Amino acid sequence: MLAQKSLNVNAIAKEFDITRQAVSLHVQFLNDCGLIVIKKQGRERYCEAKLEKLNEVTDWIDQYRKYWDNKLDSLENYLVKIQNKKK
Repeated sequence: MLAQKSLNVNAIAKEFDITRQAVSLHVQFLNDCGLIVIKKQGRERYCEAKLEKLNEVTDWIDQYRKYWDNKLDSLENYLVKIQNKKK
């Protein structure tokens, strides 16, 4: 939702079946992680996505993806080898 436009917490909360307080806690967590920024406009607080920060998340995930891809490829090769021996 925030990738499309900035929204206030109330607008975000009405899209979910959880309390506004729960949404506010999630918003604060995303803010603490640097994935969104909260800007005050008058009495409202608007949340904006900081999508460039997702690159850090992608980099972190990629290291584990490579690791598990290698492990699963090795397992697949081993299983194929075992199946071929049985034939």
